[in-house]
Amino acid sequence: MSEPGSGAPTPHDPARAPAPGAPPSTGGTAGGAAPGSAPHDPAPHDRTLHDEAPEAVRAHHRRFSMIWLIPIAAVLVAGYLGYRTLSARGPLITVTFRNAEGLTAGQTPVRYKAVQVGTVETIALTDDLQRVRVRMRMAREVVDRLTAPARFWVVRPRLSASSVSGLETIVSGSYIEFDPGAPEAEARREFTGLEDPPGVRADQPGRLIRLQAHRIGSLDRGSPVFFRDIAVGEILSYDRPGLDGNITLHAFVRDPYAQYLRAGSRFWNVSGVSLDIGAQGIRLELESLRALLAGGVAFDTPPEARGTPEAKDDAEFPLYPDIAAAAAATSRDRLSFLVYFDGSVRGLAAGSPVEMRGIRIGSVTDVHLEYDRETHAFRTPVHLAVEPGNISYPAGREQYEVLELTRRMVARGLRAQLATGNILIGQKIVTLDFQENPPPAEVRMEGDEIVLPAMPGGDDIMATVSAIAGRLQRFPIDEIGRNLNGALASVNGLVGGPEVRNAVGALSAALAQVQQLVREADRGLAPLLRRLPGIAGNLDQAVARANSAIGSVERGYGGDSDVQRQLQRTLGQVSDAARAVRILADFLDRHPEALIRGRALQGGER
Repeated sequence: MSEPGSGAPTPHDPARAPAPGAPPSTGGTAGGAAPGSAPHDPAPHDRTLHDEAPEAVRAHHRRFSMIWLIPIAAVLVAGYLGYRTLSARGPLITVTFRNAEGLTAGQTPVRYKAVQVGTVETIALTDDLQRVRVRMRMAREVVDRLTAPARFWVVRPRLSASSVSGLETIVSGSYIEFDPGAPEAEARREFTGLEDPPGVRADQPGRLIRLQAHRIGSLDRGSPVFFRDIAVGEILSYDRPGLDGNITLHAFVRDPYAQYLRAGSRFWNVSGVSLDIGAQGIRLELESLRALLAGGVAFDTPPEARGTPEAKDDAEFPLYPDIAAAAAATSRDRLSFLVYFDGSVRGLAAGSPVEMRGIRIGSVTDVHLEYDRETHAFRTPVHLAVEPGNISYPAGREQYEVLELTRRMVARGLRAQLATGNILIGQKIVTLDFQENPPPAEVRMEGDEIVLPAMPGGDDIMATVSAIAGRLQRFPIDEIGRNLNGALASVNGLVGGPEVRNAVGALSAALAQVQQLVREADRGLAPLLRRLPGIAGNLDQAVARANSAIGSVERGYGGDSDVQRQLQRTLGQVSDAARAVRILADFLDRHPEALIRGRALQGGER
């Protein structure tokens, strides 16, 4: 600060400072003197103030520092990453499940074909506490597939009779599987999760069908569908039975086997084991071990239906209880007949065979009892269905043509009969065959059915057995039993009477006397029998001497003399006598009683 009285302003004197915005002076006089005037030499402290003023101005206009590029770049990168993250994020959807077992908020992934397409963000209970609400953030690439047909389910280890699945989640943990919906369907952001995995995925080619059954047995979700013993599909689900008892099963058949489905294809249940007792004997059938455990359905297409167009999606087929019922099923081209049988039709039911000369040509469709108001009696109408292909008759003929053909056949002796198909179970069948000289019959129409004449069964084994049983029942077995008891009582009385006892005693005495006689004869013949060997020996010696004499004679008279021949005959007779004596001795030795009773006659000897 300047001293007082000097008259010079201080550096901070506003009167001496340049006016704001005024240009700095360049050689001009201080205080704004006019050019040409004498220069004014400022004081030293005025020069100092004049020199420092530009430095202050330069301090307010410094250049931008490069160090600020680093945070600016970080902000830009963070903004870009945030933008990309937000732009890549898909919508937030809500899926409700029965429970949240195995799910973890912020960790459980959503996958499609083993590729993660989302993540579970939150898990909470619904307002009624009945289910859980799972919010999931989905990837943007699947936004157009989040439509009404889309499905979600939790993949966890599952063990069933038909398959084992989800074993990989034992190590990796449970996850949510996503099955995309069709892009053209309605977009949706709220879904109801499936409790079980679906049997068929959206991208799997095939055909959905419906099966109508009265009972399903061991069939369940996941049961296989077989074609010629090959698993070609499975049962997806089934509806609750209706009031009529019918159950609708939803099944899926994969390509290329779906091309085998025709309007005339037939499905039957192959669950468990089938035991058939028929004309071919006892037959045990088992489709496969898988069908035994989880049930199963098989199908086939009859030859006459293989040329028809393929079945459409959601086509409906009846499910028959077994292969026999499926084979006996009739087509839409069947020929309908009606037969009235007299008497009992026990053993005949819907599905029973209709045969001609031992070959099945159709089936019984209905058997019931009705009251005839005209005759005031009950009668049994039996409705028959005959397949045209089984009798080599073209299908699709007009009704009047079939009626005319039937009349010609009946005129030649065609009749319907009841016959026994299985003796063990009493099954009846209907046979159509030609009879010799049958009574005249008329063919007529009742509604859309042709009435065939009937005759009593010709080979009804059960009726024959019943007739034999009736005859046996009329046989007087009780009376015969009473007579037999009386005869046995009489014989018992006769045997136990005194006459029989006396006769037996006399016979015993006679036998004792005979035995005594035999013993005495044995004692009397013993000396003779002892002498017989000696006699035979003497005869042998005589023969030997005679041979010696013959030798002498031969030497004396020659071998061809009469004496020689006579001697030979004599010696032969003596030899025969000796042989007879030996035979007699042997015989008497074995049978000494022959001396008393004689020789027993053998065979036809007299």
